[in-house]
Amino acid sequence: MAEFIHSVMLDLDKCKGCTNCIKHCPTEAIRVREGSARIIKEICIDCGVCIRVCHNRAKLTITDTLEQLNRYGHTIALPAPSLYAQFEPHVMPDHVLGALLDLGFDEAFEVAVGAEAVSVHLNRYLAEPRPRPMISSACPAVVRLMQVRFPGLLEHIVQVDTPMEVAARMAREKSMREHGFADDEIGVFFITPCPAKVTAVKQPFGDRSCVNGAISMSAIYGELLSRINSPQSAPSSGISPAGGVGWGKTGGENHAIKEHSLLAVDGIHNVINLLEEIERGGLRDIDYIEAQACAGGCIGGPLAPQNPYVSRVRMENLLKKLAQKERERPEFPTDPGYYLLPKPILPRPALKLSQDIDQAIDMLKEVETITADLPGLDCGSCGSPSCRALAEDIVRGYAETSFCVFKLREKLQLLAREIVDLSLMQPPAMGREKANGGEEDDKQ
Repeated sequence: MAEFIHSVMLDLDKCKGCTNCIKHCPTEAIRVREGSARIIKEICIDCGVCIRVCHNRAKLTITDTLEQLNRYGHTIALPAPSLYAQFEPHVMPDHVLGALLDLGFDEAFEVAVGAEAVSVHLNRYLAEPRPRPMISSACPAVVRLMQVRFPGLLEHIVQVDTPMEVAARMAREKSMREHGFADDEIGVFFITPCPAKVTAVKQPFGDRSCVNGAISMSAIYGELLSRINSPQSAPSSGISPAGGVGWGKTGGENHAIKEHSLLAVDGIHNVINLLEEIERGGLRDIDYIEAQACAGGCIGGPLAPQNPYVSRVRMENLLKKLAQKERERPEFPTDPGYYLLPKPILPRPALKLSQDIDQAIDMLKEVETITADLPGLDCGSCGSPSCRALAEDIVRGYAETSFCVFKLREKLQLLAREIVDLSLMQPPAMGREKANGGEEDDKQ
C-alpha cells in the first residue's frame, strides 16, 4: 500500500483517550486503543476536524517554519486570500504584503491573482459538456474525502488546478523571467489556513507541487501583526483583485465565476450529505459546486487565528473596498492547458478486508453478522467510531467483541448466572440427599 504523508499529528503525551475525536472524524480514521488515539494514515484526509474538537490539544499540524527560507536564494510568500480577513478593518492587503516582506520574504505574490485567473478559466470550462454537477478542486480536504469515500464521483471534479498552484507557477515564472533565478534557487511558501493545504504541498495530486513549503497563519500571525502596527513597516503595492480575494470565504468562488447554475456548501459533514445526494442521482440541474471542508470557507480553517464569524464580516467589508478601488488588472496566461491538473485524480487505496475477493466477501458477511449483533448505539466507548467500524475492526483482527461495553456486560451477566448455578450444585459424593423432609437414620 502507498505511503501517505500527513500534516495532522497526534501528541501522545497530551491525549487522554476521551474518544471525542473519533465521533467527528468524517472518514472514521481514528481509533482509541490502550488509552490514546491512533490515526489510520490510509484514510485520514487532514481536514483538521480532530484539531477543532480535541479539548486536550493533542492534535496538531506540522508546518514549515521561517527558518527554511534560508535554503533558497530567492523566497516568495503566497498569502492565501483568507489571510487578509484576519486583521482589523483598517488593514488593507498592501499592509499585509509589506509585513510579509519585513518578515524576511524577498517577494510576495497573491494567491488571489491565481484565483482570479482560475475563475476566468472556469467560466470557459463550465461551458463544455461534462458530467453534472461539476465539483471544485480547490479544497484538498474535499478532494481527498472523495478519493476515500466517494471514488465513483471523482469524474465530477473539474480538472482545473488550484489557485495556490497556479499562483505559485505564475510567481516562479515571473522571478525566473525578471530576476534570472534558476528554478531550484526559488523557494515559494504558501501562508496556509488549513492542514490539508500543507499535505497538498508535501504530497500533491500531481507529480510535483510548484510550492516548496506551507507556513501556518497562526504561527506567524503575531509577527505580522506587530509589523503591520509598526510605523517602520511600509505597505507593498499589490493587485488584490476583489474576485480573487473573495475565494477566501464561502460563496466567493461562485461569485467570481458569476455565470451558470452554482451552489456553495461548507463544513465537511454538509459536504458529505451533498455528495451522498449526488451519488443517488440528484443535483443534475446544478452546473458547479463550490465545496469547502471548513465552515465559512478558508477563513474558518483550523490554522486561521481569528474567529471565523468576525473574519467573514471583515472579508465582506474588505471586498466592498476593493471593488470600489481601481487597480491594475493582472495579465493571465491564455493557454487553457496552463490551468489543467497534470493528471486525473484517482481513487485512493483504502483499507480492504482482504486482497482476495472471495475472502473479502466472506469477511463482509461476517461484518454484517457482527454489526447486527451489536447494540447499534455508536457510542464510541469501544474506541471505534461506530458499531459497524468495530465490526470491521473485529474481522480484521484489530478488536474483539468484548470491546463493546454492552456485549461485555452481557458476558458478565451470563458468567454471574453460571457462577450462581454452580454454587447451588453439589456432587453426590459430597453428602446424602434429604428424603421425606428429614435426614435418613444412621445405620446401626
